[in-house]
Amino acid sequence: MNLDDGPLDPFVGDPDDPSRLLDDAEPAQPLTDVERTDVLADLAELAEFRDSLQPHGIEGIVVDCGDCGEQHYFSWDLMASNLRALLGDGRTHVHEPAAAPDPEAYVSWDYARGYTDAVYTLSKRH
Repeated sequence: MNLDDGPLDPFVGDPDDPSRLLDDAEPAQPLTDVERTDVLADLAELAEFRDSLQPHGIEGIVVDCGDCGEQHYFSWDLMASNLRALLGDGRTHVHEPAAAPDPEAYVSWDYARGYTDAVYTLSKRH
């Protein structure tokens, strides 16, 4: 197991898995070629974000959740794991929320993109 793949489902292979009682309202669909290309681009971009921001104490990405209206904090590894899961399963893994994350240590995707774009632009000028 790759440590970046996130936590294992504790009920894998268990005939008494409580999730078997739930209907999967929307079964995972394979990604289209365009979606797959987009996710691969996101993975590459995430690696750039991490390289640029982690040395400054940024621990990951914060996402505004459309379902619950709250912010969710994803470490670099967990966000990468979720993107890889999309490539494989067509959906992200279930995971526990970050325990007492420091909001100052997470940035939005747009912030990370702007920061890395600025660093790249400045490096080209010098």
